[in-house]
Amino acid sequence: MMFRFIHTGDIHLDSPLRGLAGQQGAAADRIRTATRTAFANLVDYAIEEAVNFFIIAGDLYDGDWRDYQTGLFFVAQMGRLAKAGIPVFLLYGNHDAESQITKRLTLPENVRAFSSRKPETFEIEDLRVALHGQSFRQRDITDNLVLAYPAPIEGAFNIGVLHTGLGGMPGHANYAPCSLDDLVNKGYDYWALAHVHQGTVLHQDPYVVFCGNLQGRHMRETGAKSASVVTVEDGQVVDIAPVEADVVRWVHVPVPVDEINSFSEVIDRLARAIEESAGNAGGRLIACRIELTGRTALHDQLLSSHAQLDVEARAAALALGDEAAWIERVVISTEPEVGAPANDAANAPDDFAAILGEASNDPAFLAQLEAELGELVRKLPHDIRADTDSGELSAALNGEYPALVSEASRYLKARLAAEGA
Repeated sequence: MMFRFIHTGDIHLDSPLRGLAGQQGAAADRIRTATRTAFANLVDYAIEEAVNFFIIAGDLYDGDWRDYQTGLFFVAQMGRLAKAGIPVFLLYGNHDAESQITKRLTLPENVRAFSSRKPETFEIEDLRVALHGQSFRQRDITDNLVLAYPAPIEGAFNIGVLHTGLGGMPGHANYAPCSLDDLVNKGYDYWALAHVHQGTVLHQDPYVVFCGNLQGRHMRETGAKSASVVTVEDGQVVDIAPVEADVVRWVHVPVPVDEINSFSEVIDRLARAIEESAGNAGGRLIACRIELTGRTALHDQLLSSHAQLDVEARAAALALGDEAAWIERVVISTEPEVGAPANDAANAPDDFAAILGEASNDPAFLAQLEAELGELVRKLPHDIRADTDSGELSAALNGEYPALVSEASRYLKARLAAEGA
């Protein structure tokens, strides 16, 4: 007997993608709807390929809905799967735990949600498949749920569905902690895991698999994102393949500017790098963070022209078409050439240079900055505050005032040097 199923999770429907505050246009609109489109693409694939069933291993949602539209969208997609005769097995994770989602809608009959009270087993008798899982009741689950999962059903292909930090994976809260040995020794044939956003196969025989998130949402989630389609023959997993349903790829684009002697050459190289990255995305929109690197005589000019570089990057992206590339931000990580002669303007007046150098370590100055800038930051609208994960605004939001002063000092010194060149 042969069957196939979809293993997905960490969909985060309608999650607010970062970096979009105040952005308009087709690319920004596409990014805003990316989580929905990616999920619809995965449903398309499941129907076209006539898979036998569909597993969602947690974090379908991103927290409580703003309104019922998020739930209605999901119900509509489940209705499409119901029409195609594809059952869905849904487990709620930390972002969509019962305590996190206050709004609920009745789901189509093809959707079976795992209980949050204790582990529950669903069987697909004609395929001889048993699925075991437990949803989260609240966000912060610190118990090892695996210990209470039932023994495997003899003669069935047993699948464990679990949302877990697996003992503390880098960058992820350690919810529902367990060990790899706990999973391997349970006697199941496949573990469908979610919570860790990087897809990976942790073990074979039995297979222990994190599907990864379906759509990248910010610069910490770069590269291709996907679900898994699993093929089973005669009770054995014979293939696990990615289903790349994502519609936006977050990309870090390094642009080395060593040995470049003119600002216009930098712009040309930046534009070529964006075009090359867009060409490698399979027709998807790329959301780019551009980083200029290397030692260059233009270091001071680049720092002092940050705003212009940002606009030039956006122009280069738009020149590729409405939905080829979008610029999240431009980062300047260049350094002066070794042995470059000092520019008097960069050090004049001497007392100003000394103030800049010492400001980040001056408690009185930092306290004054926190009092004045902190009050301004606290008055920012919520969507602006939630829409950044790096840069100067992030430093201000997080109270990292020494880092903020150091960055401002770096810019001011470069501006003085550029103007005095």
